[in-house]
Amino acid sequence: MTTLYIDADACPVKAEAERVATRHKVQMKVVSNGGLRPSQNPLIETVIVPEGPDIADMWIADRAGPGDVVVTGDIPLAAKCVEAGARVLKHNGEALTQANIGNVLATRDLMADLRAADPFRQGGGKGFTKADRSRFLDALERELRAAKR
Repeated sequence: MTTLYIDADACPVKAEAERVATRHKVQMKVVSNGGLRPSQNPLIETVIVPEGPDIADMWIADRAGPGDVVVTGDIPLAAKCVEAGARVLKHNGEALTQANIGNVLATRDLMADLRAADPFRQGGGKGFTKADRSRFLDALERELRAAKR
């Protein structure tokens, strides 16, 4: 049975994911270390994990597998989920797969090294746009359909 896992800390598409999960009648687990308002939707479970670095990520990585879909912006978590056979989407709708996760991880590590070497190279990422939200909705629809097959 397909489950949709949401790495909910700083996730800008929780409401959109809930709508798509409800339409597909898929169980959705919204995982964070607190501060979220639980949904009244019976398909949506809010999972509060203890505070600490990467506890929510570990909770998701321990459970996600083939037939599941994970939404996260955390690249190391995405890599673990892809390795476990889950389908993974970033918040902007970009799919992370066996074919591209190695390059995405390498780029993440390179950028972290560059930021560490140059204290003036901080932040500056792109804002989240309506186009990103739209791409996410299309991608989640596709991934849930594929996961349910």
